[in-house]
Amino acid sequence: MRTQRIFVVVLLLALMACGSEPPVSDLPPLPALATVTVHTAESTRGRAWDGVVEAVQQATLTAQTSGRVASVNVDVNDRVAAGDVLLRLTAVEQQAGANTARAQLRAAEAAAVEAEASYRRFAALASGQYISRAQIDQARAARDSAVATRDAARAQLAQAGQQTEYTVVRAPFAGIVSARDVEPGESVMPAQALLSLYAPDVLRIEVLVPQSDAAAIRTAKRARIFLADGRSLDAAQVIVFPAADPSTHSVGVRVLLPGVADAPQPGITAKVVFPIASSVGMVRIPAGALVQRGEVSGVYVLANSHHLALRQVRLGQRVGDEIEVIAGLKAGEKIALDPVEAGQALAAQRRTAAGAGHG
Repeated sequence: MRTQRIFVVVLLLALMACGSEPPVSDLPPLPALATVTVHTAESTRGRAWDGVVEAVQQATLTAQTSGRVASVNVDVNDRVAAGDVLLRLTAVEQQAGANTARAQLRAAEAAAVEAEASYRRFAALASGQYISRAQIDQARAARDSAVATRDAARAQLAQAGQQTEYTVVRAPFAGIVSARDVEPGESVMPAQALLSLYAPDVLRIEVLVPQSDAAAIRTAKRARIFLADGRSLDAAQVIVFPAADPSTHSVGVRVLLPGVADAPQPGITAKVVFPIASSVGMVRIPAGALVQRGEVSGVYVLANSHHLALRQVRLGQRVGDEIEVIAGLKAGEKIALDPVEAGQALAAQRRTAAGAGHG
């Protein structure tokens, strides 16, 4: 605890006293420190943005009819083919509705046949002027009404049959099950989520970039994708949206991932680097060398064996285990790899200098 307090005090004093250090000749030598020479970001020239991997084809399957879950044939991470039965609901009510509609259709068909026969008889009598025109019109209206009732009964039967089909949930496309929201025995209602799946073959990342960079990205038509597991991939296609968002003044960019055997999972974060001009003098340092206290970021810069100072820096994007520094450092400077060790060495040097002064 005492060491942490000393470190914080040294950090604040060093930030406040940059430029007011005593002459090098007045300071005793520093203990040996592990250092690294700052280098420019050569491997990923360009501008980077963070995004989330998502599947181009994905779906959340919901219940289209009410019922109780009879069986679930798949689980998370299972691969399915298009048309495979994923889940079944009980169909007692739906079957009863279909049987009722089927009986109503038979009755409507019989009434339509009778109305048609009656109309034909009236039409034959009308040629001999045995019945009035009004009776003919009534017979025709009765026939048309019966035909309309029959057609409505057919539509009701088709609707009832569709409700029965809704009790069997099938895969709309080939893919991988990503979520399972129900278990056998549960009651479900229409619009309730049942399963989710996605097609792993085509993945993409969408990022928002400033409108000032959209034209350069559209011209480059290339991007490099850095995944969290350390892999990097060349984008299969880069699509820059034609219009900017009026509220944020940013432009959407869609980056399609290439097809790979071990495809990343949707939902993970990734970094997209576009080969466009980046800030001049951009350098990169190990993330472990950074000192972070609130909104202040800094690194210990070693000028020589006597002079160690904490310098504030402005950070850019993080790439793997390294962080880009926009301002505050330049290539060729040496920084301490372990900020805690550097802070303790600086405190020890100051104590030694103070003791020598009193002596």
